[in-house]
Amino acid sequence: MSDKVVLHYFNGRGKMESIRWLLAAAGVQFEEVFLTKREQYEKLLSDGALMFQQVPLVEIDGMQLVQSKAILNYIAGKYNLYGKDLKERAMIDMYSEGASDLTDLIIMYPFKPAEHKQTHLSTIEQKAKDRFLPVFEKGLADSHFLVGNQLSRADVHLLEVTLMLQELLPTILSTFPKIQAFQEKMKALPTISKFLQPGSARKPPPDEAYVKTVMAVLSHLFK
Repeated sequence: MSDKVVLHYFNGRGKMESIRWLLAAAGVQFEEVFLTKREQYEKLLSDGALMFQQVPLVEIDGMQLVQSKAILNYIAGKYNLYGKDLKERAMIDMYSEGASDLTDLIIMYPFKPAEHKQTHLSTIEQKAKDRFLPVFEKGLADSHFLVGNQLSRADVHLLEVTLMLQELLPTILSTFPKIQAFQEKMKALPTISKFLQPGSARKPPPDEAYVKTVMAVLSHLFK
């Protein structure tokens, strides 16, 4: 195993995109191996690389890490994006889990049948406006960051999920001025700015080809 950070996933967002965002925010370069055929997934299984038979898989520091939360926790801890003490870490975890819950709703949207897409989009909008965004707006009332006085993984996750929300619901942040201002400050950070440029490792919104690839490689989940 090399010293390089290598991501094994599809050429699309899914559960890996938050990991890409966090590595990019930390200024860490990484390589990607894209899964396009089921045989690649089966080889990872036979090689013993997937502890729970799931991707994402991240090779880092001589380890094969699986489980998204474990991967994100490791990256945040390694690159000082996890607060100054245990209490801050607990707050960062709460905000991060909230952002993750909202992200999961968005991740599932392209996999919904056409006749259920509008209903699912309405669910995303309702939960974002009623449950999630007010919490983040309040958290940013007196600070540029959600927790403490420095950038944390919670801030990176919030920027990622609000940008994805706006792709689906362009006006959703109109009543959340603190989040809008937060977005602009975050976009100005050099590592984030670089990740938002064309040609970066950031993935575009999922299309039909991405959905078909995921369903073919992970066919056992879609029977």
